[in-house]
Amino acid sequence: MLMSVKSRAEEQFAATQKKARLAMKEKEIEQRERAEHIAKLRALRLAKEAADKEAAEKAEADKAAAKKALARKAAARKAAARKKK
Repeated sequence: MLMSVKSRAEEQFAATQKKARLAMKEKEIEQRERAEHIAKLRALRLAKEAADKEAAEKAEADKAAAKKALARKAAARKAAARKKK
C-alpha cells in the first residue's frame, strides 16, 4: 500500500509537470505570434510613413516646379510687353 500511494503521487506529479510544460510551450507560441504580428504592423507603418514622406516630397517638388514655370511665364510676358512698347 505504501508503494502504491508513493507511485500514485509520482504519477500525479509527473502529470502536473507535463501540463506545466505544455502550458509554457503554448504561452511561448502565443508570445512569439504576438511579437511577429507587432513586427509586421511596425513594418507596414514604417513603409506607409516612407511612402507618405516620398509623396510629400514629390508634391513639394511639383509645387516648386509649377511656381518656377509660372514665374518664367510671367517673366516672358513682361519681356514681350516691353518689346511691344
